[in-house]
Amino acid sequence: MPLYTAEALVLRTYKLGEADRIVVFLTRDRGKKRGVAPNAGKSRKRFGAALEPLTEVRVAYFEKERRELVGLNYAEPVRSPLSAASPEALGYSHYFAELIDEWAADADVDERLFRLGTSSLEALVTGTPVEALARYFECWLLRLQGVYPADLQLSSGAAMFLDGVRRVAPRDVDSLGATSRVLREIELIHRKLITMHLDREPRSVRVLNELRRS
Repeated sequence: MPLYTAEALVLRTYKLGEADRIVVFLTRDRGKKRGVAPNAGKSRKRFGAALEPLTEVRVAYFEKERRELVGLNYAEPVRSPLSAASPEALGYSHYFAELIDEWAADADVDERLFRLGTSSLEALVTGTPVEALARYFECWLLRLQGVYPADLQLSSGAAMFLDGVRRVAPRDVDSLGATSRVLREIELIHRKLITMHLDREPRSVRVLNELRRS
């Protein structure tokens, strides 16, 4: 039973019995995995805050043939959304993690998707404005999956922003100078495309809407 080590992004966790947790994580070189984090629900010594969605981690895990779940040995945080400056930024980290989880296929290596997640996390924790960053993230996610229409009807401001997204890193997206009106226009377009693709609205959207109202 070999031990693998990998760079990974935590996407979500859920309970397995009283103490264990199922952890869904995206590795750079071996795709999306599901693993058991033993006793993670009762003790923080082994995994600490490493299981927060969108945390960039170094993981070690055991994998057996014909077993769907791997066995997590440890997860060491490299960069955490918990260091983000605002509750809204933390809310968007859950949104990004949910969308990556929905799009990433099990064990299908997609380094571009991994890089999008890690670079968006970096932008979040360094204070990049979250609305512009979210539109950047959605645009690239839809493009990488080949579901971004080429014939969208856009205002000139929205067209300029989406063209600029191709040339800048996530942390520099605010330099494109999009107004709140332009970002709202793009958000509505992206939300419709995402909902159509998933056949539902992402669960984390409700949390984002509540954060806006507060």
